[in-house]
Amino acid sequence: MTALDQLKKHTVVVADTGDIDAIAEHKPQDATTNPSLLYKAAQMPQYQSLVDEAIAYAQSKSGNEQQLIDAIIDKLSVAFGCRILELIPGRVSTEVDARLSFDTEGTVKKAYELIALYKEAGVDSDRILIKIASTWEGIRAAEQLEKEGIHCNLTLLFGFGQAVACAEANVTLISPFVGRIYDWYKAERGVDHIAIEEDPGVESVTTIYNYYKKFGHKTEVMGASFRTKEQVMALCGCDLLTISPDLLSQLGASDADVPQTLDAEAAAKMDIERVSMDEATFRWMLNEDAMATEKLAHGIRGFAADLDKLRTFLAQRMETAAS
Repeated sequence: MTALDQLKKHTVVVADTGDIDAIAEHKPQDATTNPSLLYKAAQMPQYQSLVDEAIAYAQSKSGNEQQLIDAIIDKLSVAFGCRILELIPGRVSTEVDARLSFDTEGTVKKAYELIALYKEAGVDSDRILIKIASTWEGIRAAEQLEKEGIHCNLTLLFGFGQAVACAEANVTLISPFVGRIYDWYKAERGVDHIAIEEDPGVESVTTIYNYYKKFGHKTEVMGASFRTKEQVMALCGCDLLTISPDLLSQLGASDADVPQTLDAEAAAKMDIERVSMDEATFRWMLNEDAMATEKLAHGIRGFAADLDKLRTFLAQRMETAAS
């Protein structure tokens, strides 16, 4: 068996890509996208028909240029999601505009709009995860949406306090970012490599997973943002792992042994202290974690910047279509 086959025995494998061809090749259970991936996919020749359809949809609406471009992005996100769902048996994650990361009401409204677009396309909401940044405001929005039957994936999660708050809000799934944590600690320590046994990103996901299983939290843990196949293999047994096409290919070509390292039954027996979460505790824990504070802010800025690039690209496409 390949390393990927072994991994799939203990963990749900998710494709971290907007490239529909890559999803068709690797056949994951679920798939997730983000603004960075959407921006790249929108420029690929094979997806120009989706871009054209989204522009035509938006042009049938009323509003100023900014509102029309936002409508194109929403429609394009859903169009990619629908195509992906034709290829996978599970769920697809669709991300809320990063500019709404500190706006609970705006996040809820945007989630409604995305779910409505999926409904128009004939897709049941049970196959959709609304992807929201793990800010206090984002977690509160997710808590409200979950109560209404809209499932959420809380992303840009770097700190333990964020994970506890998400579990207490009963969100469906979290995406702790292994690789970005690893990157921060490499830079902070001034080193080129950290051994897998000491990898802070792997340790973070392991701690969160064990805490969730110890206290019976239903929120699923999906490790994300991997740099190496070794990081992926070190988290075998995690509920889900979202993996780039390049690493999926590496795992599929490897015959390395992949033992299960995370186990719910073992975690339930661990001596772990329970944390009680409120807003003051959340903000203090985030403040005390320099890595989580910096990476959360950096991630939100990055997703917002890629959305701005996508807006510029789509504005140019609209001009071309109009002429």
